[in-house]
Amino acid sequence: MSATTNDHPPVVGKLSTLDRFLPVWIGVAMAAGLLLGRWIPGVGDALSAVEIDGISLPIALGLLIMMYPVLAKVRYDRLDTVTGDRRLLIGSLVLNWVLGPALMFALAWIFLADLPEYRTGLIIVGLARCIAMVIIWNDLACGDREAAAVLVAINSVFQVVMFAVLGWFYLSVLPGWLGLEQTTIDTSPWQIAKSVLIFLGIPLLAGFLTRRYGEKTKGREWYESTFLPRIGPWALYGLLFTIVVLFALQGEQITSNPVDVVRIAIPLLVYFAVMWGGGYALGAALGLGYERTTTLAFTAAGNNFELAIAVAIATYGATSGQALAGVVGPLIEVPVLVGLVYVSLALRKRFPSASGPVGALSHRAH
Repeated sequence: MSATTNDHPPVVGKLSTLDRFLPVWIGVAMAAGLLLGRWIPGVGDALSAVEIDGISLPIALGLLIMMYPVLAKVRYDRLDTVTGDRRLLIGSLVLNWVLGPALMFALAWIFLADLPEYRTGLIIVGLARCIAMVIIWNDLACGDREAAAVLVAINSVFQVVMFAVLGWFYLSVLPGWLGLEQTTIDTSPWQIAKSVLIFLGIPLLAGFLTRRYGEKTKGREWYESTFLPRIGPWALYGLLFTIVVLFALQGEQITSNPVDVVRIAIPLLVYFAVMWGGGYALGAALGLGYERTTTLAFTAAGNNFELAIAVAIATYGATSGQALAGVVGPLIEVPVLVGLVYVSLALRKRFPSASGPVGALSHRAH
């Protein structure tokens, strides 16, 4: 956030107008997208038509603009302090690839046992671990940027390798063992890798090269005190643009099925609360300190809805219940995780100052 001090919780009065009224801007962006999609004929089709190989260019553009400033802030020379933190890495892997998919599977069957399409869509959402918007939530909550970059990269690798395998397990194998209805998922490793390369690879490479070139030519002082403040607000501009496009694409579908949206929303609310709370509790129990506990919680709670929606549409069709379940995801995730950003900041003062070499490096100005 733009006006956070080194070791003290941010004071609302010192925040920029953009930061201070962030929930308002996000609410306006969601409403604008829904109204555009509902009231302007053909806007959803027009946005959907602007794509290459199944990737929506407006959404890709918004995500790239959103992620680049945050990844340009990462101190890449500090990444080794994260990779050496086994507690953080193991905790993240367990939360993201063991607890997350299993929890979503259970919630989908508990709340949507009579609605197989929505149930399948939710399970797919649970398999798609976040690699995009979590960067923003973590930064707004003053989490550890370097840790977020490493955990997102690990999620990306696991996503390419494990998404199809876990989809087969949770949609076919496990239901068979439990005597439940079985289904299938049709996706390729390339489809998943393509999402990772576009939504993470491009801004990560751009951020790394920008810092390296900027520090080499102008020095670190200029880079961090002059260049970063100039590009910083563009992360939130990109976020708001992405939200408008996402909701414009699916506005009619969401507003036409209010009861279904509510039924899908309930397990999602439980999921976000359990995953974020579990991540926070685990980080605190492991003594990770505020920044890395926050990063662990947000990387556990977020999901890659872009990938989930793309897989659902490719497998079941754009008007399927599976696709609608994916679309409802950001409708619930965005306001919930924005709220959790403020909860996290309120909890910051309860954490003792980090100690030791890891804490000394992670406790810095944002």
